[in-house]
Amino acid sequence: MDEAVGLPGDYRRKLWIAFGITALIVIAQAVGSFVTGSLALLTDTAHAITDASGLLVALIAATLMLRPADSRRTWGFRRIEVIAALGQATLLLVVGCYAAIEGVRRLFEPPEVPAVELLVFGIIGLAANITAILVLASSRGANFNMRAAFLEVVNDALGSLGVIIAAIVIATTGFYQADALAGLFIAALILPRAVKLMRETAGVLMEFTPKGLDLDKVREHIAEIDHVKEVHDVHASTVATGLPILTAHIVVEDGCFTDGHAAEVLHDVKECVAEHFDVSVHHSTFQIETEHISEHEGASIKHA
Repeated sequence: MDEAVGLPGDYRRKLWIAFGITALIVIAQAVGSFVTGSLALLTDTAHAITDASGLLVALIAATLMLRPADSRRTWGFRRIEVIAALGQATLLLVVGCYAAIEGVRRLFEPPEVPAVELLVFGIIGLAANITAILVLASSRGANFNMRAAFLEVVNDALGSLGVIIAAIVIATTGFYQADALAGLFIAALILPRAVKLMRETAGVLMEFTPKGLDLDKVREHIAEIDHVKEVHDVHASTVATGLPILTAHIVVEDGCFTDGHAAEVLHDVKECVAEHFDVSVHHSTFQIETEHISEHEGASIKHA
């Protein structure tokens, strides 16, 4: 990601590799869950299917993100990464809830599960997931889309680890509830991350202020610039990862429009929001106006 201009990077090759690995995991674990009847492995298989679906969505999103903007789609398909991540979070939430409900049921009615077969399929799943983690690790912070893909693979790897531990416990102690506990462990891993990702992506879609950007401080700092008399109608949101935007009305002295200071104020304000704060905003739009214009604006415009 080029933070200065908010251009998306191309991570499709890594996503293709991770998708191929995850698809193989789905096949292997589906066979394993059928052979063993294990809830932990069945849950992990459902999780792997979610991962594969999520990675496929991530691939489609990564492709659309690279399409250029035009007069109809002024931001192109940049926000598709947020929508894709929200969809993946929703799928993870569904899988996590199912695992929790079924896990509690099986604690009281534990079926017999063949430990050796469970262990073999758990090891296969873990090895494949570790490979996918290594492929995606370096790009996990690039955008919401890549972060969601990475989290899915990590959660699935931890799920496979839970399957392995359950298999060892069953083989050594005959404690079949270990399978249900492993399923609950997987659910406990999935649900908090799904909720957090859902909250963050929903915040972007609701156009909340970008995390780390204090609009009160932005307003105060702009108001301290020479010739600025008032700042109102300040709005900030995030189009996509690395692409925050900000708009505001700036009231300046009337003389600024005749002595050339209006252009200087605009330059100083744009430089302020791009360089002064922790969140750099390079896509900003400011309306420079006189007090007379400001006085005739409605209350809804002057709310902030």
